[in-house]
Amino acid sequence: MSPRTPGPTAPTDAAPTTLAFVESPVQLLNVLEWAHSAGATGPAGGLTVVVLSPNDPMTRGQLRRMAQLARDEGLNVRWEEARGGAAAPFHTIGGLTGALRAADRIVIGDPFSRYVQLLLTITRARSLVVVDDGTATMEFVAQLAAGERLVRWHRRGGRPGLRDLAFAPVSASARRRLTPGGKRTVEIFSSMPIESAPDGVRVTVNSFAWTRERFGPPRVSKGADLVGTSLVETGVVDPDRYVEAVRTLSRAHGATRYFAHRRESAEKLHRLAVETGLQVVRPDLPLELIARRGPIGRTILSFPSTVVHTLPLALAGTEVRVAVCDIDPAWLTEDASPRAEGFLSGVTGTARDVHRLASVASAPGSAAPGSAAPGSASATQGIAATA
Repeated sequence: MSPRTPGPTAPTDAAPTTLAFVESPVQLLNVLEWAHSAGATGPAGGLTVVVLSPNDPMTRGQLRRMAQLARDEGLNVRWEEARGGAAAPFHTIGGLTGALRAADRIVIGDPFSRYVQLLLTITRARSLVVVDDGTATMEFVAQLAAGERLVRWHRRGGRPGLRDLAFAPVSASARRRLTPGGKRTVEIFSSMPIESAPDGVRVTVNSFAWTRERFGPPRVSKGADLVGTSLVETGVVDPDRYVEAVRTLSRAHGATRYFAHRRESAEKLHRLAVETGLQVVRPDLPLELIARRGPIGRTILSFPSTVVHTLPLALAGTEVRVAVCDIDPAWLTEDASPRAEGFLSGVTGTARDVHRLASVASAPGSAAPGSAAPGSASATQGIAATA
């Protein structure tokens, strides 16, 4: 490795057969699941995982832990400080060009990433694999099938900015490479409910077999745990509404811990701890591994997110119940994408093996968000099982 990347490295003498690019802990977890399924673990598997490290400290910490788990599985891991200054992308891409052109297969975790899209324009690989980056996989498949430009669901509906327009040719090229044709094959390795895929795209089910084999079963405690979401940080949900919903949901179900999403702000988490009394936990690994290792509550409460699809798979065979609470349209901000309500409803509606809860809502004429008394009739009226 070049001295420009002070993170953990595992250089190899020959160009790898398969290159996997990850930017988040969940992506790396799903690369491990894919490698386990495809028999690509160990030195003979010819898989090198390239971590395009973000700057966020919590994400970096989880990625370092996941990188060590990947090494324990015998995979090569190459850590790139891909965002460590203005010149970092040029150094990273320049250092990867040879390996990109020599690779037979490319595995990516986020087809919406501009970094990844740029790398896809360099590779000559005939085999492309997309592993889950959460529920965004569902939107990616829909956009690929419709021949649309690749845009994250919470950004749809707005006008493309100057940077979007400048990057459009690269994004269009990446979309073409992600479309099967001729000798080029595309596989989607997913735990998401993909009902139909574009012609020629092969869908392989991610059942979290590696996670279940390596960890657990967990010790299950009484009570409930609540899973956080970054919908406030992405501008989709109003923060006051969100805090009130967390407070109401936790009081109604006896939740004691709040597992924070890695993108949640410190200010919001502090407010949640003060106003709800929940113990805020910042996991050092993806929640699927945390839950599988335990201890974990008998009920896991969540708003629409990736975990309502992945946790039932990771916790299969245990007595843990996953319950999902819908997002009330009234919680959405004025700046939320027109796609937000439908997308979030789809995330909940397509979840398998979960207990559905109605959205948390105040009774007509009740106090404004943030002022209802915790546990009061008005605060809990909207919580009802709809399974």
